[in-house]
Amino acid sequence: MNSEIETVIIETIQGLDEELREISLKIHNNPELGNHEFKAHHLLTNYLEKKGFQVQKESAGLETAFIAEFSNGPGRRVGFVAEYDALPGVGHACGHNLISISGLACAIATKKLLEQNLIKGTVVLFGTPAEESTSGKIDMVNHGEVQNRVDFAMMLHPFANDTLYALMLALDSVIVEFYGKASHAGMKPWDGINAVDALMQAWNNMSMLRQQTLPTNRLHGIILDGGKSANVIPDYSSAKFYCRSVTRSQLKELKIKLTHCIESAAQATGCKVKFTWAPNGVVEDVFVNDAMIQEFKKYQEQENIQFPSRAEEERTTTGSTDFGNFSYVVPGIHPGFAINTNAANHTIEFTQAAGTPEAHAMALRAARSLAKTAATVFLDDTLYERAVADFKKGKPQ
Repeated sequence: MNSEIETVIIETIQGLDEELREISLKIHNNPELGNHEFKAHHLLTNYLEKKGFQVQKESAGLETAFIAEFSNGPGRRVGFVAEYDALPGVGHACGHNLISISGLACAIATKKLLEQNLIKGTVVLFGTPAEESTSGKIDMVNHGEVQNRVDFAMMLHPFANDTLYALMLALDSVIVEFYGKASHAGMKPWDGINAVDALMQAWNNMSMLRQQTLPTNRLHGIILDGGKSANVIPDYSSAKFYCRSVTRSQLKELKIKLTHCIESAAQATGCKVKFTWAPNGVVEDVFVNDAMIQEFKKYQEQENIQFPSRAEEERTTTGSTDFGNFSYVVPGIHPGFAINTNAANHTIEFTQAAGTPEAHAMALRAARSLAKTAATVFLDDTLYERAVADFKKGKPQ
């Protein structure tokens, strides 16, 4: 990378520091659940319009999605990502306020390069709602917004550690409903068919399955309805389960086993059972593009960030993200950046860390490296061809 491009990226992001800090705190201090991120959506889209982007304020049928774009003509097309939904009870415990501002920083820095004709092509910022719930990125992929607009995609995510290859698992979710028969629990319990018994049996089956499945698989859930009265044999119960695996093929096998756990419980108790899988389909595992992630690693190392070996990173599973669905339609990377905490994501301690000045500075440091990575993909034909070749080769299943 030549010094002029590097200087533009550094100075542009540095010049946004105070504005992005204000945006980050507004999002952090006003947490909104998925598909209801109206304040964050208004804040981000208005800011992007003021910065000269063409902004489509809804996308893929999602009221709180957006697509912001700037182009100087034909050329390569990069997509960055903003997330801004929070979690119930713990707020921004996944640091989506930091994801928003890192996406803004990268998009605006790339726009500056395009305005000065230092690179040719298009920059897109995808505003993606409901990452924690209904997975808005899947809607964008299903509507062709990603694969028809960009050639490669990148985003950053805060964690306790800096990461390149941390395993982001494929995920599917299911709501399970058991239907039994109500009866007086004291007078004639034998006339009832206990839907809660079915749910408890299914839960125990799932718990025992964990011993006989891969250590990288995850099975977990919550009870949605456990009956209404202790004096009535419950005729209805329901629960929501998540299942996760390293690859889509392993997830398919795990879903079959979970289904057997649930169906056998229904059969044993005499209940009927209904499955409602996530309507958007599977949240894919992240397919990390090796050519691009190595370029990002180089720039982060110049910022004095050190990473463990790939083998060490891949021994640790993390969570899941609908960016995985982006990564299977265009080459993509999803590196993580540390925010000066030992707390795990989805905890109140992580929420607190995501609002600190230290986390803000670390987000912008990572954004500098990601913007440099994107610029290098624009400029280096060999790197771009390697990225495409890695993508076409596919991820081992």
